[in-house]
Amino acid sequence: MQLEGILTSERCFCKIEGYSKKRLLTKVSALLGDLFENLDETEVFNSMMAREHLGSTGLGNGIAIPHCRVPHCETIIGSLVTLDSPIDYDAIDDNPVDLIFVLIVPEEKKDEHVRTLAGLAQLFDNPAFCQKLRQTHDSMQLYHAAISFND
Repeated sequence: MQLEGILTSERCFCKIEGYSKKRLLTKVSALLGDLFENLDETEVFNSMMAREHLGSTGLGNGIAIPHCRVPHCETIIGSLVTLDSPIDYDAIDDNPVDLIFVLIVPEEKKDEHVRTLAGLAQLFDNPAFCQKLRQTHDSMQLYHAAISFND
């Protein structure tokens, strides 16, 4: 999967403080709300938390892909985050998470949402890709590592 279509350097955040799942999702919702005037950070946060209540988006191996559909979202939006230290995320393997890809999609793009999630899950299942992301030291380096990865 090529990330260039859904990820920009402005939406990559390297080594941020997470503290907890709720605080992390609050922070990412605010960051995305600041970048997109049509996205309400409270709607983004509430939608992500509603999805988390259905079941954790923590995939295991330190990875989570929180995702949701949001009103007024016009295109698929991705945001890549590494944490300064792992947090409890209720992941399926009970291990803490330090690598997060947030996916926000328009309400009407159901098929595209599923395809994008499947592609992300496959990409993040690659240990070399995850290792490359974890070794970055700033947001621009994180962005370039993500978009330039080749299996």
